[in-house]
Amino acid sequence: MTPLLQIAMDAHGGLERWEKVRTIVVTASITGAIWAIKGQANYLDNIVMRVDTQRQGIVTDFPAQNKRLTYERDRVTLEMPKGHRIQERDEPEASFAGQSRETPWDPLHVAYFQGEALWTYLNTPFLYSQPGFVTEEISPIKVENEQWRRLKVTFPDHIKSHTKEQISCFGPDGLLRRHDYTVDILGGATGLNYAYDYKAIDGLQFFTKRRVYAYEGDYVLVPEPLLVNIEVRHITLE
Repeated sequence: MTPLLQIAMDAHGGLERWEKVRTIVVTASITGAIWAIKGQANYLDNIVMRVDTQRQGIVTDFPAQNKRLTYERDRVTLEMPKGHRIQERDEPEASFAGQSRETPWDPLHVAYFQGEALWTYLNTPFLYSQPGFVTEEISPIKVENEQWRRLKVTFPDHIKSHTKEQISCFGPDGLLRRHDYTVDILGGATGLNYAYDYKAIDGLQFFTKRRVYAYEGDYVLVPEPLLVNIEVRHITLE
């Protein structure tokens, strides 16, 4: 474990506290241009996610619509009404093969992309301490008069995420400021994922806002469009 990862985990509440949590329950809305491009604008507005901290899985309920998406690394489902499965897909990552930027998504594409993304975001940085992850501190950057220390993270093969190698940027307080990556299932599309407005929940620090933009070259932000906008309204831990 690199010293920077230890600093980051301590700043977010500490690994000992984290290991007592089994599920993160998050009420949120996830909007932005990517969903409109894929024909699913506002699909993830007003959702409740149950995020597993021990295994890769999310259950997403839609309180106003009596439906549910489930995500596991090798399987996604749509249930409507809850408990009655009407769509399912094994090996869902393969369903993105050959897609272009304009290829529309169905609800199971949404379930997979949302699942791999939010599972990673909500388990960071503690996720990186799990067996199989490789971390390395790389050169810092200066952003808006702050120096951000950067952690290059190589994901193990058994974890599904945006791509195998990602970078997490931490501020002077040790909290995550930005998450940099490309997205394999979107043909290598770039992402600068900013984390804002942290809130303490039972001893742990969680972002309440995420803003994702594309980047060009050496992590130069492309300001328009806002690709993903995550607004967290409520978090509880179980």
